Amino acid sequence: MSDLDSPPLDPEARWPEGLSIRARTPADAAAIAGLHNLPGYRYGTLRTPHHTPEEIRKVLENPASNSFSLVAELDGRIVGDCGLTRFTNPRRAHTGSIGMGVHDAYQSRGIGSALIGEALAIADRWLNLKRVELTVYIDNEPALALYRKFGFEVEGHLKMFGFRDGEYIDAYQMARLRA
Repeated sequence: MSDLDSPPLDPEARWPEGLSIRARTPADAAAIAGLHNLPGYRYGTLRTPHHTPEEIRKVLENPASNSFSLVAELDGRIVGDCGLTRFTNPRRAHTGSIGMGVHDAYQSRGIGSALIGEALAIADRWLNLKRVELTVYIDNEPALALYRKFGFEVEGHLKMFGFRDGEYIDAYQMARLRA
């Protein structure tokens, strides 16, 4: 465990053995670029191919004050990342959005659950967000199952949402509401 690591914010959370979740830093740029360039990771997101560490580093060096950017590490390797952004419009200040992905070789190991659980703990326990939104491609069954497990529901079907690998793909708009 490094100086940047901390235990889960939710005392009920159970992470896979050896997993740590922490804030992203500029020193992570090369590892995050490698993660984002994986074909499976990219296929499930709006990311385009061939991101460079310099592109990622610029983003990491100037984080928005309304966002929380996390990485999951296992055995010294970044195996996933997740971002939570709180909306700044005063009429939507109760709302945030999540985007995330997991390394191609580390899927179905509980890393996605740990990441989204930590982001939702920030949303619930520190920001008091009542609504958290996300968008997911309609053919991403593992992600849909994960989001449903955490209480997200489909609110809309977005036709021709993104262009991926030579064709348009639809997406679902999902949200989790908290009383």
